[in-house]
Amino acid sequence: MVMGDLVNEVDVAVIGGGPGGYAAAFRCAALGLETVVVDAGKRLGGACLYEGCIPSKALLHVAAVLHEAERAKDFGIDFGEPRISLDPLRKWKAERVVGKLARGLAGVAKSKGIEVVGGRATFEDSHAIRIGGDEPQVIRFRHAVIATGSVPARLPGLPASERVMDSTAALEIAEIPERLLVIGGGYIGLELGQVYAALGSAVTVVEMTDGLLPGVDRDLVQPLARRCERLFAAIHLDSKVASVRETAGGIEAELAGKGTERFDRVLVAVGRRAATDGLGLEHTKARADARGLIAVDERCRTADPAIYAVGDVTGEPMLAHRASRQGKVAAEVIAGRPAAFDSVAVPAVVFTDPEVAWCGLTEAQAQRDGRAVKIAKFQWAASGRATTLGRSDGLTKLVVDPESGRLLGVGIVGPGAGELIAEGALAVEAALLAEDLALTIHAHPTLSESLMEAAESLFT
Repeated sequence: MVMGDLVNEVDVAVIGGGPGGYAAAFRCAALGLETVVVDAGKRLGGACLYEGCIPSKALLHVAAVLHEAERAKDFGIDFGEPRISLDPLRKWKAERVVGKLARGLAGVAKSKGIEVVGGRATFEDSHAIRIGGDEPQVIRFRHAVIATGSVPARLPGLPASERVMDSTAALEIAEIPERLLVIGGGYIGLELGQVYAALGSAVTVVEMTDGLLPGVDRDLVQPLARRCERLFAAIHLDSKVASVRETAGGIEAELAGKGTERFDRVLVAVGRRAATDGLGLEHTKARADARGLIAVDERCRTADPAIYAVGDVTGEPMLAHRASRQGKVAAEVIAGRPAAFDSVAVPAVVFTDPEVAWCGLTEAQAQRDGRAVKIAKFQWAASGRATTLGRSDGLTKLVVDPESGRLLGVGIVGPGAGELIAEGALAVEAALLAEDLALTIHAHPTLSESLMEAAESLFT
């Protein structure tokens, strides 16, 4: 420790102000623990609020409005051609969506007496971190929670150009490119691809596997794939981008086996990686593996008794709600309460049009594990509510244990799937039977009836 260092002593130091970090901090404070949050940007909300979940969903709402206006022509309403003004759009996203939520989080932290320190944290040992930046100091703690999240993964060999964007840059909507290349057909690429397609870009998606949304149930992906085929200029599966170079007129990309095409911008959407570089873990007993991931037990404890880790730094699924739950578990354990991250169902949602959502066991996982299951499906073409919405392309799918009838997994594709999956997650987490769903009266006409209908099909 350098002579003259400002030293702050607290019960808990939370490193990272994202959903896992602020959830941990808020719960620690509620349990009477003096808590400080250290965040490089001196902000709460993390990438989820500023560069991920929230701004992307705001823009997807804009895309949905544009699509609805176009679809309205089918039933005799014509709003005319939309006029898109980027400055008001960016201002609305930044101030009325992201800014409002950020101010709310800051208010909660203040009300709970939580100090938020700006700067980069580096462990000096298992009970101290040094903070760089504008507020240099040393914080000594009884316990620390690492919640530094993740950053967009990069592809080697790409030119350093503003025309080559990661998801963070794409969400700024600097312009609406005439032609956009999206490298990666996962949820980030498809969500942002649909945003730009709605705004007027001709979008080309290149995915190295044989299908969009790799790893997701193919029954759920099919309706989305059909929608993307109509929205995008081209989708290349089993394909790679061999090279990318910037020219005076834009970006030239060589698509393996398909020649060279010109684009105005490129979006690299090949996943995310844990942000653990430079944390100084070597000065503690906690360790990150080759991928930067920190191993934790069911109580979110690392190999160092004083240090916990939550969220994306602990691996898949890299989801904000998983991070929040882990943050609360870590806080409870630090406070000496019995708690564990033992959730059976962690729902996942892809907020495309149509939305795709699932939780629990999937059919593909059951096949890999050699586990016998019953599958129940309900096509939304038979749903009255879906028909009134003009969206009969959805599907609800249940995975059920054949002996006990217990609900093991739920998958939904269609408008509002992200909201509907909550019932599925509750049913799986509570170990309900398919019969329980079938016997639960669902309001008519609603999309939620599809869960009841799928369950009923097992007994007819």
